[in-house]
Amino acid sequence: MQTTISSKYQIVIPKPVRERLNLKPKQKLTVIEKDKMLILIPPSSLDELRGIAAGARTNKHREKKDRFI
Repeated sequence: MQTTISSKYQIVIPKPVRERLNLKPKQKLTVIEKDKMLILIPPSSLDELRGIAAGARTNKHREKKDRFI
């Protein structure tokens, strides 16, 4: 899928993506720029995040250049 940047630097998120991600008007998205890519991240509730790091190793850290933030 593709979208176009308007003269006001706005983009339209294609309908199939909006439906799959259950995006709503006026919903905020986090924007991350990394390696010439834009990543749009919808907010997650704490309940949705519960358990996502189960089993993660904490003794090894990623290189700073590989971190999103």
